[in-house]
Amino acid sequence: MFKPTVLVTGSAGHLGKALMLALPELGYNPIGIDIKASQTTTSVGSITDTAFLASIFDAHKPDHVIHAATLHKPHVGSHSKTDFVQTNIAGTLALLEAAAPPSSSTSSTLAGRTVKSFVFISTTSAFGAALSSPPGQPAVWIHESVEPVPKNIYGVTKTAAEDVCRLVNKQTGLPVIVLRTSRFFPEEDDDEERRGEVTDGENLKVLELAYRRVDIADVVSACVCAMRRGAEGAVKWGKYIISAPTPFKKDAATLERLGTGNADEVFSELVPGIDTLFREKGWRFLRRIDRVYDSQLAMRREELRWNPEYTFERAIERLERGEEWRSELSFKVGKLGYHDVPTGVYTTEKKAQDGQ
Repeated sequence: MFKPTVLVTGSAGHLGKALMLALPELGYNPIGIDIKASQTTTSVGSITDTAFLASIFDAHKPDHVIHAATLHKPHVGSHSKTDFVQTNIAGTLALLEAAAPPSSSTSSTLAGRTVKSFVFISTTSAFGAALSSPPGQPAVWIHESVEPVPKNIYGVTKTAAEDVCRLVNKQTGLPVIVLRTSRFFPEEDDDEERRGEVTDGENLKVLELAYRRVDIADVVSACVCAMRRGAEGAVKWGKYIISAPTPFKKDAATLERLGTGNADEVFSELVPGIDTLFREKGWRFLRRIDRVYDSQLAMRREELRWNPEYTFERAIERLERGEEWRSELSFKVGKLGYHDVPTGVYTTEKKAQDGQ
């Protein structure tokens, strides 16, 4: 049985590892590249190394590319702005040029390459300062048409890379789909104030499923939907928010209550019995929510046809039955951290101990 080959960049990272583990069972043959060796990395090399990329494309002739390699927000304090530009922008361009149809390039080394879709993993962090409202103001409803206002080099380079994706798509016809994913990492929140308000990390993550989190298994399914729709020619270009569907309504009254310190009441009204569940577990509600991600566009039939499984409502139902609310895949991936030396909440316990 033919299995399409998928080139996965960043295969040693959270999403890269998840893709490498999940894609074979979904009918794909993944090839993983990363600058770090790992059990899910097929070849070690940099996405900025055009010779390395040429060798990978020539050897494996991928049908699809899922570009998850990136410098993340946690790297802002450890890497230079030049590093971010090289990895997030130049690296993305190098991959696009390696994947683009041969007619779009004067280089004979690209001849014969027939990539059917290019999926770029971006981030809701790209919205930057547009994401949140000031204290006392209504929560902001975030959808694809909201104009990004990057507030650090991470956001700047991710939005620039999205623009590069659009340029190559327009010039070459290569189907390119951008997925702006919300948080799916298992590490603790980097916001000290939020950690202080809801001290139980699992408690906070369950609440986040209502407005700013997605299970990593659903990110994988979104990538598969993007590949399929791109290969079919149904979506030749698109930019989508990938976050668990929110139970909140887009109306002024709800956003007012969420943003002005009455979020606990909104949660209680939305899910009968949630107060009892939280009381039994000793959990707390967030008093205020400053933004809500709207992922409905990706779910539309004429778009990606994404059908996320790990929703807020499902999580509450499973918790009430004493069942696990997270995907099995999330446990297989586990905590990876972002640095090899202690840097706070983003460093795994093992790495922190090794660095001491």
